[in-house]
Amino acid sequence: MKSCNVARIGCWLGAISALCSVVPAHAEGDSPLYRCPGDLYTNSLSAKEALDKGCRTLEGAPITIIAPPKRAGAPAAASKQPADNRIDPAVQKARDSDARRILETELRRDEDRLAELRKEYNAGEPERRGDERNYQKYLDRAAELKASIARKENDIAAIKRELAKVAP
Repeated sequence: MKSCNVARIGCWLGAISALCSVVPAHAEGDSPLYRCPGDLYTNSLSAKEALDKGCRTLEGAPITIIAPPKRAGAPAAASKQPADNRIDPAVQKARDSDARRILETELRRDEDRLAELRKEYNAGEPERRGDERNYQKYLDRAAELKASIARKENDIAAIKRELAKVAP
């Protein structure tokens, strides 16, 4: 009885190994792998699209991806850093002034938008538009305006907190 079981196992193993050798390497997608110009590898093209783009079919060839070499020219700010990883005070001052300028510009823009929203909201009674024949549409727009005003006020408060953190 044991010899029959061993024979069956051997038979099954032989059948499994035969099936594995027949299945192509890219069987999970059931579509051929193409190498297109510009070193683009894809299996999402139809045969006609691949032909039109000048792609070649890869069969059984392993794909090796090699990371591109790092660029020789590092950013200027990184090259000015001392060996102890501290940022040069002049570089930091320039960054801070840029950050402050950007935040101040954003603050002015948001304050202008808040003023527009408040004017449109008109203390809870915005003017009705022609497309708001339905009173619910008018109420929905008023609620949206109120929510937009609250969001804009929160944005302005956050920008002011960030400005307080940035050195003058």
